[in-house]
Amino acid sequence: MREGLAAVIDYKADMTVVGQACNGHEAIDLFHQHQPDVTLMDLRMPELSGVEAIAAICAAFANARIIVLTTYDGDEDIYRGLRAGAKGYVLKDAEPDDLLSAIRTVHSGQQYIPPAVGAKLAERMGSPELSERELEVLRLMATGKSNLEISSALSIAEGTVKFHAKNILSKLAVSDRTQAMIVALKRGIITL
Repeated sequence: MREGLAAVIDYKADMTVVGQACNGHEAIDLFHQHQPDVTLMDLRMPELSGVEAIAAICAAFANARIIVLTTYDGDEDIYRGLRAGAKGYVLKDAEPDDLLSAIRTVHSGQQYIPPAVGAKLAERMGSPELSERELEVLRLMATGKSNLEISSALSIAEGTVKFHAKNILSKLAVSDRTQAMIVALKRGIITL
């Protein structure tokens, strides 16, 4: 897919691909070498995630123009990508003209957020945020651990785990652990 995207971009007279990375570390290295006008970054990459790579690049280059290009459209994925410093968010099933428009828009210094992505981001902004501890509990719940096993793994009381689990269900607006896992996976809050 990467080579197909490169061919579409290189076909345009006003665009040139200067590098292609296989993982997040390579993306950072290539950015340092080439300092491209616009970077397309996937969220899920080996070794270092796209969000971590975006954050590292933006920490070193405040004016970096990065577009998330991914198959993941969960509201948490969108939020994390943009919070890390991305200036745009495009799904891989977008039409080539939409991708080229996103590149040109971000290159001009503007953000590119398609309406469907904007709606999910707005939904995320209106949702209560899980605390770091709640995220830890949720990740352990996703592995099938019981409250007792979670309390042991996190060195907290079982009652505290129950308290966090209750908060998680409330914040995700679900009534049981199975629904919590489905919602958390769908929204991109956790991954397996």
